Amino acid sequence: MKRREFIMLLGGAAAWPVAAKAQQGERVRRIGVLMNLAANDPEALRRMTAFVQGLQQRGWTEGGNVRIDIRWAAGSTDRFRTYAAELVALKPDVVLAASGATMPSLLQATRTIPIVFVQVPDPVGAGFVESLARPGGNTTGFTNFEYGLSGKWLGLLKEIAPRVTRAAVLRDSSEPAGIGQWGAIQSMAPSLGVEVSLIGVRDADEIERGIAAFARGSNGGLIVTGSSPAAVHRETIIALAARHRLPAVYPFRFYASDGGLITYGPDAVDQFRRAAGYVDRILQGEKPADLPVQAPTKFEFVINLKTAKALGLTLLPTLLARADEVIE
Repeated sequence: MKRREFIMLLGGAAAWPVAAKAQQGERVRRIGVLMNLAANDPEALRRMTAFVQGLQQRGWTEGGNVRIDIRWAAGSTDRFRTYAAELVALKPDVVLAASGATMPSLLQATRTIPIVFVQVPDPVGAGFVESLARPGGNTTGFTNFEYGLSGKWLGLLKEIAPRVTRAAVLRDSSEPAGIGQWGAIQSMAPSLGVEVSLIGVRDADEIERGIAAFARGSNGGLIVTGSSPAAVHRETIIALAARHRLPAVYPFRFYASDGGLITYGPDAVDQFRRAAGYVDRILQGEKPADLPVQAPTKFEFVINLKTAKALGLTLLPTLLARADEVIE
C-alpha cells in the first residue's frame, strides 16, 4: 500500500459497514502509535493499515470516534525517546508499541497509560510484564517468537546452502532480544558444524564494514535476526548479501519480498491486526494487567527463487514444497 492510500484509509473510514460507537456528545478517544520503522516504509504502512482496519471492523473510525497519533521513529533510539514523550504528553487512552525497541522509552515516559505491544520476543525477560498470563502493570500485547526459533534459522541456512561452514549473525546488541537470539544460534552451531560470529547493525556503515570483512573468507552465510535497525537497513543488507554472494536467512516475509533469499518467522502484519482487538477492549474499559500476552498464531516460510538462482543454489523440491510462498 502506498502512503497516499494509507492516509486516505486513515481519514476516510466512514465507508466501512459498521456502526460507529461514539454517540452525539460522547468524547473522542485517542490512540498513540510509536512505530519503529519510517513513514515511507511499505512494510510499516502494511502494518498500520492492518491495525486501522482492525479498529474499523470494531467500530472505531478515525475522524469520528477516535483520533490516531502516529510517530515514525525509523529505528532511532533518540527518536524513540523523543516520540514516546510526545505521545504521552498528548494523554492518549492507549498506546500501540510497534516493537520491543520502543518499549523502554514508553515505559520510562509512563507507568499509567495502557500500552499494547507487538513484535516483542521475551516481554517477561525484558521486564515489560510480570508474566504472560497476568501481565500486571500497564502493558500487554503480542510476542513474535521464542528465542528457540532463532536456532532454526541456522538450520535453514545449512539446508539451503549445505556448503556453509561460517555464519555471520546480524543483531542489535542494544536490545535484550538480540542477546537471546544470538544465544539460541550459538547453541545450535556446533551440531551443524558451523562457526558463528557477530555483525552489528547500528547503522549502514557498520553493516557494510562487517559484511565486507566477513565475505573475505569462504563458505559463508548470513543470519539476520529480528531487530528494528535490521528492518530499517534491510535494503543495504540484501544488496550486500547479493554483492558478496552470501546466502542469507531473514526473520520476516518482507525481506523475501525485497529480494532476500529465505525467511521464516511470524506474520508481523497479523500481529497488528490482532493488536486492534486488545486496543478495542482497553477502550471499552478492560485493564492491560488482566489481558494475557498472546503468542503468534501464523508463521510464514518464504523462498525467493530468483535470488536462489542468482546465487547458483539448487533447491530441493522437498524444500520448495514446504514453503508457504515461493517468489519467482
